[in-house]
Amino acid sequence: MEKTYTNTFPLTMTSSEKQETICIFGTGDFGRSLGYKMLQCGYSVVFGSRNPQMSSLLPSGAEVLSYSEAAQKSDVVILTIHREHYGFLTELTEVLKEKVLVDVSNNLKINQYPESNAEYLAQLVPGAHVVKAFNTISAWALQSGAMDASRQIMDKKENPFSASSAWLSDSYVSLGILGFFLFVLLGITSLPSVSNTVNWREFRFVQSKLGYLTLILCTAHTLVYGGKRFLSPLSLRWGLPSAYVLALVIPCTVLVTKFILIMPCIDKTLTRIRQGWERNYKYSKSALNGRSDI
Repeated sequence: MEKTYTNTFPLTMTSSEKQETICIFGTGDFGRSLGYKMLQCGYSVVFGSRNPQMSSLLPSGAEVLSYSEAAQKSDVVILTIHREHYGFLTELTEVLKEKVLVDVSNNLKINQYPESNAEYLAQLVPGAHVVKAFNTISAWALQSGAMDASRQIMDKKENPFSASSAWLSDSYVSLGILGFFLFVLLGITSLPSVSNTVNWREFRFVQSKLGYLTLILCTAHTLVYGGKRFLSPLSLRWGLPSAYVLALVIPCTVLVTKFILIMPCIDKTLTRIRQGWERNYKYSKSALNGRSDI
């Protein structure tokens, strides 16, 4: 298989200083991520693999050798393989003698083995100095680097108890919880087994009054989420609004239309029309009389 490399640029490197070599046993996800980070820190990395010719996706600048050859190039060997594959280390006892052997493994279950992986490793290679490290960090965190959430730094610190920003987050969460609760209630009421047990007045109240209240809460939830970004030109990428802005077009249109229809001057007329009122009363009366005469 042809080797594939990824570009790696050391964070700090001076030509006058000699690079220290780090040996990593294993070319899996964690081994590659750790090697990538070591190269960025200015170390020289050599990988030990059972099949050096088959190793791929390794960082650019790293060397791949057999286990024995790789261990001879460094005094620090990081073991990034599972405990089930530790057997080959017994053949490298002389090579690993007086070297620092770093164990990064974790067991899948508590008390899975009678001894810890580091103790088992010390029994296999009695001449090495076994230490435990890197077992509380994931390969993803190593690859993310400065973009990892635990290392992000805010350019502008804000007081979390500031009234100007605290009420926005509290309102956003509260409106979302209330809207979701009423939305679930509407869904349950729409079930035939539930709707058949309530009368028409109760069903109309839930589907109409609570329905519009749910729409108002969910729309307000999105409006609070957007905040000042709705009219900000910086939030418009490629001249197009964000997805949550487009999602507000239909609900806002429905709410505005409903607000117009419930205005007293319009609602009164609509109510009379529903009750059978007609604008040309004389014509309708004569028409009724004509029908009665017939």
